[in-house]
Amino acid sequence: MENQDVQKGNQNNSTQQTSNGVNKKLQITVIAIAILVGGYFFLFSGPAFNLSKRSSDERSSHIVNEALAARFDYLSKNGNSSCSASFRGSILSMPDDERLRGSCCSPMSVHRYSEQVEGLKKFKSVAGQNIDKIPDDPYDIKAGLAKELMSYYDMELTLEEQKAYDYAMQNSSEKGPCCCKCWRWYVYGGLGKYLIKNHGFTGEQVTEVWNLSDGCGGDSEHHH
Repeated sequence: MENQDVQKGNQNNSTQQTSNGVNKKLQITVIAIAILVGGYFFLFSGPAFNLSKRSSDERSSHIVNEALAARFDYLSKNGNSSCSASFRGSILSMPDDERLRGSCCSPMSVHRYSEQVEGLKKFKSVAGQNIDKIPDDPYDIKAGLAKELMSYYDMELTLEEQKAYDYAMQNSSEKGPCCCKCWRWYVYGGLGKYLIKNHGFTGEQVTEVWNLSDGCGGDSEHHH
């Protein structure tokens, strides 16, 4: 009997040791999985990942800013634009791929220039419409596009459409498409009518497009 009890005790101890060993292995496995999962979330959603993503965004932003600064530098020093009636008339005989560059009145401002180029992007796609007639850069416009937009200047509008256009005339910074009736006046006046007629732009939207497209130069919007 004593031998049987001893054997049973040994078996129980062995079973308990085996059970404890399995539990320890299970605990180690669970801890290892927890560490791996925690590490994954730390890397891909924690500060390290956010820092990496932020660094990538900053690099992209730096590249964009450098490209914009280079374009500004070129346009501010190589302008061919003029407010004269003769320049406006000459556009019609220019090759379509010729470009109208630079400011008309004051030197360009890099801060205002970047605001304008960035601000115009949201109007390039409105309500799912891709609007390629809006010049990306008010200081660098293809002659072909300028000719097309000028042709819209005499477009007839309905009474409601005219109200939207009149609103822009009264509320834009220049009280019109530009500060004077130069080529920009007719280009952006035509653009305003085109946007109202073909894309349902409101007077407020045309006003903002005109303000962002001011090509006079200077540090801020002009007021006349």
